[in-house]
Amino acid sequence: MRDLLPEWVAVEVAGEADYTAALLPAEAAALSARAVANRRREFTAGRTCARRALSRLGVHGRPLVPAENRAPVWPDGTTGSITHTAGYCAAAVARRADVRAVGIDAERRTILPENVRSAICRPEELAWCARRPDEDWWAAVHFSAKEVVYKLWSPIMGTWLDFLEARLTIDVDRGEFEAEILPEKLAKEPGAPKLFRGRFHADPDLVRSAGVVLE
Repeated sequence: MRDLLPEWVAVEVAGEADYTAALLPAEAAALSARAVANRRREFTAGRTCARRALSRLGVHGRPLVPAENRAPVWPDGTTGSITHTAGYCAAAVARRADVRAVGIDAERRTILPENVRSAICRPEELAWCARRPDEDWWAAVHFSAKEVVYKLWSPIMGTWLDFLEARLTIDVDRGEFEAEILPEKLAKEPGAPKLFRGRFHADPDLVRSAGVVLE
């Protein structure tokens, strides 16, 4: 994630020990006793990475409990994002004086089932993917980038943004994307940003995406 974000965003990627690190009491209390082992590992790694990133901003020992939408409640004056997928977890945080929102996401580079692709991609996006027949994992890039867009939208607007309410344009050569929020969504959300930008990178088995909103 480090190469996808400005240098003033603190980024931490989980190592194996982070998945079994000690949670702070408030974090442990927020984790359901019914949570399966994999959920516990992901939650633990995410909080551990996020607290380590916050410490680089001078914020130490603050628990990160989930809000109703399961996103972390960040300490005053900060904002951030956590992502986890099989075998990978990362956190990115920044000062609110520098940025309105930070979003990161990681997904396995895989071919998504048709019903999942149609829930993520608009018809024009599916057509774009279809024109890349030798690289049919591009729907996973749309998935990852749109997750970033939602993570940027949510702390600013406090409302839900559906995958199909954003139209994505991908610049393959530059590793960049733009997401245009549809006019009908903007009509219901006065003051909402109209356009989000970010960067992505596709490794052999992992897609990483990230973006920030400055103003």
